Parts: sequence; C-alpha cells; structure tokens
Amino acid sequence: MMVASSPAVVVLLSCYCLVVATTSGSKLTTGGAGHVFTSSFLVKFKRSVEPQQAHQIAERNGFINLGVLPGSAGHEFHFRHTALHSRTRRSIAHTRVLKKESLVHTAVQQVGFKRVKRGMRSAIPAATPDKSDPNVGKAPTDPYFPLQWYLRNTGQNGGKPRLDLNVQAAWDQGITGKNVTTAIMDDGVDYMHPDLKFNYNAEASYDFSSNDAYPYPRYTDDWFNSHGTRCAGEVAAARDNGICGVGVAYDSKIAGIRMLDQPYMTDLIEANSMGHEPHKIHIYSASWGPTDDGKTVDGPRNATMRAIVQGVNEGRNGLGNIYVWASGDGGEEDDCNCDGYAASMWTISINSAINDGQNAHYDESCSSTLASTFSNGAKDPNTGVATTDLYGKCTTTHSGTSAAAPEAAGVFALALEANPSLTWRDIQHLTVLTSKRNSLFDAKNRFHWTMNGVGLEFNHLFGFGVLDAGAMVSLAKKWRTVPPRYHCEAGAILEAHQIPSKGSLLLSIKTDACKGTDTELRYLEHVQAVITANASRRGDLELFVTSPMGTKSMILSRRANDDDHRDGFTKWPFMTTHTWGEYPEGTWLLEATFNSKEPRTGWLKEFSLVLHGTKDPPYRMLSPASPHSKLAIVKKAHEDQDKM
Repeated sequence: MMVASSPAVVVLLSCYCLVVATTSGSKLTTGGAGHVFTSSFLVKFKRSVEPQQAHQIAERNGFINLGVLPGSAGHEFHFRHTALHSRTRRSIAHTRVLKKESLVHTAVQQVGFKRVKRGMRSAIPAATPDKSDPNVGKAPTDPYFPLQWYLRNTGQNGGKPRLDLNVQAAWDQGITGKNVTTAIMDDGVDYMHPDLKFNYNAEASYDFSSNDAYPYPRYTDDWFNSHGTRCAGEVAAARDNGICGVGVAYDSKIAGIRMLDQPYMTDLIEANSMGHEPHKIHIYSASWGPTDDGKTVDGPRNATMRAIVQGVNEGRNGLGNIYVWASGDGGEEDDCNCDGYAASMWTISINSAINDGQNAHYDESCSSTLASTFSNGAKDPNTGVATTDLYGKCTTTHSGTSAAAPEAAGVFALALEANPSLTWRDIQHLTVLTSKRNSLFDAKNRFHWTMNGVGLEFNHLFGFGVLDAGAMVSLAKKWRTVPPRYHCEAGAILEAHQIPSKGSLLLSIKTDACKGTDTELRYLEHVQAVITANASRRGDLELFVTSPMGTKSMILSRRANDDDHRDGFTKWPFMTTHTWGEYPEGTWLLEATFNSKEPRTGWLKEFSLVLHGTKDPPYRMLSPASPHSKLAIVKKAHEDQDKM
C-alpha cells in the first residue's frame, strides 16, 4: 500500500476540470497527424474590446465576427473566414493577417472533430395509435398518448405496468412546465411543427451552423436531421390538440440551438452553444457526444468547458443552468466515463431502460450516471419513443439514450416550475433523492443494486434509478437550497507505479477532507479520481475507487475495442456519484487491474483525489414525508454519524 504524504499535494484542473481532451481510436486527435483545420479562428485580444471593434477587425481581414466567447469578458472572439474551407494543414497566412492587428494577442485556427447523434436509427413507418384506450380518463387526449408508455405504462407491448416517469402525478399537482425553457442543442428544430410552434421560444434560439436566428433542420432525403425535432417533442409537445403525443412538460418552451450539422465540430461552436442566452434558457439538453465506438477518449475542450462552468455558476441569474446529457450508445463495449461530457460533474448524465425494466442493448455503464429514463421499449421498433417528427409528422421509433435525455429535461422543467429558485445542484440532489429503483435490472446480470454508506441504492447502469416526476415535484415544492459547495483536493500520489499483469495495484490516500480549512467538507456529492496512466492495451485496464465507508465504484470498465498503447489517460477526471451523501474522511483506495487473458503491462503515473460536497448537512431544513423515503434514510444516517 502506498499512502500519500499530504492530504492536498497538488492542484489539478483548477477544480473545474478544464482539460484539453484527447481522442484515440479516431483520425481526429489533439496531437500528431490527422488534424482537420476549419475556417474558425479563436482570436484573443490584448484587452477587452467592444463587438463593433471586433467586427471591424474581422471585416477588413476577410473574416466574419461570430461573437464573443462566453466567460472571456470581451477578450476572445469567434472569427470565421469567408473563403477558407476545412483542410489538413494549418493556414499560416490567415493567422498572420490577424496577428498583424495591433489589438490581437493570438489567433488560433480551430481543429475540427467529430460529434455524433445518439440513437439515430433507420426510419420505420409509424404504428397507428389505439384511440380506444379505456384508461385515458383524465389523461391527455392526443392520439399518440396511448403509445407513450414512458409517460403512462399500462403494460403496452409487454411492458411492466407503472414503470414510467410518473408524470400524471406531477400534472395532477398543476405543474406542467410553465415559464421554463429547454434548449435542444442538436441538428435543428422544426419550429413550424403544429405540435411545437406554440411552445417555441424564438428569442432563445439560434443557428450556429448557418449563423442566423432560424435553426430549422437542413433537408436530407433520409430525414437524418430529424433528431432535434424528435427530442423537442419529448419535452414540450402540446397537449390535447389532436396531433402526435404530449411532452413531459407540455406547457414549457423549447429553444432550438442548431450546432450539430456541419462537417466538423469546433470548440468555439460548442462553447457558443453552451453559453447561448443563459438567462433565457433554463435547461440545455444534449443527445450527442464523442463517437461511441468503444475506443475513443474525448470530451469538451477549454472554451466549451469554460462556457459550461460559467453556465452553472452564473446562468439563470446565478442559480445555474442545468445541462442534461445522454450517457452514450456504445453498449457494453464502451464506458461513459471516457466521455468527458457525460462524466462531467457539471452535467446530469442520463441512461435509459426499456419498457420491461431492463437496460437497452446500447446502454453504456459508468459511475458518473446520475439517473435513468426510457428509450425504445422492446424488439418491436414501434415500442420506441413516440414524439414529433419533421414536416408535421409523428414517429414511434425515436430511440437510443438520445431519447432518454430530453425526457429528463422535461422532468426537470416540471421541478423548476414547482420551485423556480432551485439551483443546478438542487436539481441533482432532487434527482438522487426521488429517483426510484422500480423494476430496473441488468439483463445480463452484471451489475446489481448496491447500497452506499448512507443507505442510498445505486446501480452501475442506472445510477440512482428512474426519474419520478411526481415525487420530484412534491419535494421541489418544499425544498430548501443546499449549503454552499466546496471542493477539497484530498491528496495525490505522484510517483509512478507499475500495474501487474496479474493481480491488482492498490494505492491509498488518507484524507481529513480538508478539515479546519476554508474548503472543509463532510457530506459528499461528486468524487473525481484524476488519473494519468498508460497500458500496452488500454481497453483491458479496469479502475476502481473505494470510499472510507466501503462503497466500491468501478470508474473504468474493460473496453474490448480499445487497443490504444500510446496515449493512455492524461489527467483524466474519472467521476463517481455512487458515494453521494457519504462522509469523505478516512482512507480512499484506488485499484488498477487488467481484465485480460493475455499478459499486459502498464503504469499508473499519477492519482489525485478531488472531493466535492458541503460542510453543513444538506437536508437539515427538510422534513421527510415518509420515514421510508430516501430523504429520511439519508437524514438519519447523517444524524447518527454526527452523534458518533
């Protein structure tokens, strides 16, 4: 066993995880050959400049000024050259032209990289809804509502009755999403769709692919750009209008942010999208990410990460924007902790289940997933997610974790109507405390439901369970904002250690959780293990973290397709939510092992432990409605610990 000599040896990632991510297993990387350079430039000025001044500099040099970057205080702008196309070599001439400007400090041509929509499947004709469903009652009268089993599961198509989002219980409280806007960051939204047009927020919308205010999807013969429209309908399709189905938060607004439909993504397009109208937009929903091929390690670049951090710190007039992310469609061959968007503590990563409670075959597992919703229901493609489609059409085949994230966004919109004062962290606490195990199970019996040190059940696939809209709204109404969040750099091991081919490498960090300092914390939220490691075959490496209260989290699972032997992981922030509510003080264990029949070699070069949470008990001012609720269980665990 190796014990760190100090509980706070190094400061990594400035607590924000501002990492320039690397991609392996792909032609697009952040180092070496294979770069694609785009027409976008990050222009940094020597001082803060006004937009008009930046516009003049751009115009006289053949560029278009696309706006100031979020969080740059007027120092950084996104320029695009009008005649430059994507190329494999950097354009030194265009960079030099900008650098000749006396106010310009640096100009960097942006590298392009791939981002993929999650859950895109071939178009399948929609089923005819059963309008004679005898259970409609006070439920919506929309023709596709009987097919929306994820809103009300009566056992349709062999589903498990009552395995749904329990939205009726929220609607019965008069909560339908009023005065909340969710931005769909995707390939566009058909805002003229009759089921969406009255809930469309034009003021909060923008097209970052075409740089105009009209994020309408680009036409293709195969309806490839239907993705965003389908996601939008899940959130805010209108009720009782005789068209398609109904949204989870059918009185809420949706904004379209078209940013996914161009040959290559850039850091600046992502950053501008994440930071667009942060006081008009409450929730940002993203159903895309790095390639789900089981060999890519990638995440947000610096400008994007900064925009997200600014959103959670300053958005919604200081309450913080909520970023909802689809966990990924790589199946058991991938691990969503290798996706820096889904694994970020600033986002809420959502996985999916099908209509009988088992995981979908494409679901990725990881310790950063907070909760789950639903996606396509069974082998019958028409038990997918029923929602709006392009050109006024409807579909019953929306699928993938793409379909799961917007459902969660809709539930969060309901919570925000019930209590507009909820912070971004309040939403995460509410998610943990009100999600239900229900009937969710791993179809292959790999991951079981486990109880952490304060009595919260979690699953490596499903997080803390399926969202329960009724329970979340009820608790939101009486919620008291959680205490301030602190981060504690709990310790680090900076010496390289060899990972044995057989057996395990065990390292330990003993921490007092920054006791007696300004960043002391006693109640955990997120835990990050920031790791630098390499291996002769990265995909065979598995990593586990065990908390002082005995909760073991798999922070990296085997990825059969990942044969990287060069890049490894460089200060990669693996994250777990499984220790939520636990006490952080004591000894933390890191285990590194190879899951392979073949001999492997590897080194764990650095391990830094970063703890996030509160010093004061988070639920002290709340009274549980039931002695058996999660809130009651965690409060009692905290009270018992405090008496010791």
